[in-house]
Amino acid sequence: MANVNELPVFSLIEPAHVVADISRLISESRVAVESLLDVGGGYSWSNLIEPLENIEDKINKTWSPIGHLNSVKNSEAFREAYNACLPILSEYTTDMGQNGRLFEAYRLFADSEEYKLLGHAEKRVVENALRDFRLSGVHLPSEQKKRFKEIAQELSRLGSRFQDNLLDATQAWTKLIVDERLLEGLPATAKAQARDAAKAKELTGWLFTLDFPSYFAVVTHASDRSLREEMYTAYVTRASERGPDSGKWDNTEIMEQLLALRYEEARLLGYDDFAELSLSTKMASSAEEVIGFLYKLADSARPQALRDLAELREFAKSQLGLPTLEAWDIAYVSEKLKQSKYSLSEEEVREYFPASRVIHGLFLVVEQLFGLKIKEESGVDVWHQDVTYYEIHDEQGDLRGAFYLDLYARSSKRGGAWMDECISRRRSLSGKLQIPVAFLTCNFTPPSDGGGSGLLRHDEVVTLFHEFGHGLQHMLTKVDCLGVSGIHGVEWDAVELPSQFMENFCWEPEALKLISAHYQTGESLPHALLQKMVQARNFLSGMQMLRQIEFSLFDFVLHKQYDLSQGGQVYSVLQSIREQVSVLRPPEFNRFAHSFSHIFGGGYAAGYYSYKWAEVLSSDAFSLFEEEGVFNKQCGAKFLSCILESGGTRSAMDLFVAFRGREPRVDALLRHNGIEAAA
Repeated sequence: MANVNELPVFSLIEPAHVVADISRLISESRVAVESLLDVGGGYSWSNLIEPLENIEDKINKTWSPIGHLNSVKNSEAFREAYNACLPILSEYTTDMGQNGRLFEAYRLFADSEEYKLLGHAEKRVVENALRDFRLSGVHLPSEQKKRFKEIAQELSRLGSRFQDNLLDATQAWTKLIVDERLLEGLPATAKAQARDAAKAKELTGWLFTLDFPSYFAVVTHASDRSLREEMYTAYVTRASERGPDSGKWDNTEIMEQLLALRYEEARLLGYDDFAELSLSTKMASSAEEVIGFLYKLADSARPQALRDLAELREFAKSQLGLPTLEAWDIAYVSEKLKQSKYSLSEEEVREYFPASRVIHGLFLVVEQLFGLKIKEESGVDVWHQDVTYYEIHDEQGDLRGAFYLDLYARSSKRGGAWMDECISRRRSLSGKLQIPVAFLTCNFTPPSDGGGSGLLRHDEVVTLFHEFGHGLQHMLTKVDCLGVSGIHGVEWDAVELPSQFMENFCWEPEALKLISAHYQTGESLPHALLQKMVQARNFLSGMQMLRQIEFSLFDFVLHKQYDLSQGGQVYSVLQSIREQVSVLRPPEFNRFAHSFSHIFGGGYAAGYYSYKWAEVLSSDAFSLFEEEGVFNKQCGAKFLSCILESGGTRSAMDLFVAFRGREPRVDALLRHNGIEAAA
C-alpha cells in the first residue's frame, strides 16, 4: 500500500489483509487526532491543519487502491473485504465531522491572527472544513448525531450493494449463438469479440454479454429484430424485479432505502429535502434555478427532437419496412439513417481510430495546448496486463503528475468510464512535494484475441478525452493544500468543465489529424470522411439532449419531491418527467432507474444536472478557442492557469470569469448541438 512517495503495489494487496489494515489505520488516526487536540496553547496551521492533512492523506492513499481494485478486479473475497471496511471508514468520517473539540479547534484557528495572514487557498481549506462540520451534524444533539452516523454508514453500504447487484446482473446474462445467419449485419470486429468470448468459456459459436461493447454492437447492427429485442430487454431490466435473473439482484428496495435515508439526513441538518442539501456544495443557488435551467433547455431542444423522431419513424417505415419504431429499433434505425443521410458508417470510422494512435494523438493535443510531455513508464506494478502507466512533464521538465490507463472491458470490471484519484498533490511545510496520480478507466471493445490495438468508435474517443480532462484537473493542479488541490473543493456542478471541454477537440480537423490513422495503411482520416462526421455531429442531437435532461430532471425531482409517507415513487416520478419533456417513451418493462448508478451508487444524487450545467461552461470556454484558434497557446495557457491549475481555491464562477472575462452564456452549448434557443 502506498506511502508518501510510493505507488501502490497492487500485487501485494490481498483481500485477507484489507480489513485488518484499514482497522489498524483508522485506530491510529483516531489516536493521532485526539493527540492534536491535547496540545497546549493556540492552534496553528502547523499544529492543526497540516497534521490533519497528513492523516487524511495516509487514509486516502491506503484506501484508494483498495476501492479501485474492487471496481476493476472484483472478486467475492475482495468484495467482502471492501464492504466490511465501508462502515469502519464511514464511522470514522462521521465521527471526525461531529467532533466538537475538532470543530472548536478550527473555529479558534479561524479567529486567530495567523489565519488573517494566510493565503487564499489556505483560507478556503478552513472555510470548507467549517462548512463540512455543519454538514456532518456537529451541532446536532447526541441522539441525532448517533442517528446521522447510522444513516451515513447505511448509505455507504447500500450504494455499494447497488453497484454489486448491477455488476452481478450484468455478468450473469449471456447469449450463445451457433447459427451465424442470426449475426447478419454485425461488424466483423463484433463477431470476432463474440467468438473470442465463446472460446474463453470453451464454447462453440458466438457469445454475447451485457457488457456495453457487446450489447451496443447487437442493438446497433444486428438485422435480426428479435435478437435486438432480446438483448435490449435483458439490458434495461438488469438488477430489477423484471430482470432475466428472476429478481435475484433486484435493486428496488435498495433504491427506496437510499431515498428515505437521504431525506432523513437532509431533515436532520435542517433542509427541506435532499436536493436542497445537495446544492449546499454546488454552484447553483436554488432548486428553482436548477429546474428552470433544465426546462428552458428542454424548450429549446424539443422542436429539434420532434423532427428527429419523425425522421426516424418515416425512415424505419419507408426504407426498413418497420411498421412501428420500438425501443430496440432506435439504435439500429439511427445507424441506418446516418449511413443513408451522410454515407457514414461507424465501422468505417472505427478503422481510423486504433487505440494506440488515439492515445498518442491525445498526448500531442495536450502538448500543443498546454506544453506537456507525456511518456509511458515501464516496470510499474499494475493490476492487469493491459494497464499502462504514464508520467506528465511540463515545459520546464518538471514532473506534474502521472496516471494509470485501463482501456478495455473485461470480466469482473465495473462498467462505464471514470477518473479517480490514486494520490493527490500536496506540499508539506518542509517543502516536500507529493505528485498527483490518477486512475483513468474505460470499458472499450478489447482487441480481438487479445492482440494489437483495439479499434475505437468515435464516441469512445470522445469518452477517452472526457476522462482525460478530469485527469488533467487532478494532475496539473499547482495548489499545495490537499483540501483544495485538483478536484478537491470544486463545486460538483462545475467539475465536468475540463472533461467536457476536452471532448470538443474530437471534432476539430486540426486535432483529428493527430488522433486518427487507418489501422492498416496509416492513412490519416480522409477529408471527405471528416466532413461527413462533422455534418453528422448533431445527428439526433435534439433527442439526445432531451434524454439527458430527462435523466437530470428525474434525479432532481425524485430527491426534491420525496415524501416519506408515499416512498420514492421512482417510476411514477420518471413517467411524469417523461410526459413533460420526452418525445419517445420506452416500454413499460424498462427499468432504467435500477441501473442508474450515477445517482444510486455514485456521487451524483440530486446532481446529475451537473453534466448539462457544466456543459454550458465548457462550451462557452471552448468558444474562445474557436475565436482565437483551436491550438492557440495563449488561450491554452490561460485555461491551464485559471481552470486546471487552480483547483478549488476560488469559486468556479470566479475562475470561469477570470478565464473568459465574463459570466457564462448558453449560446455556445446550443450552437454546438445545432439547436436554436427557445423564444
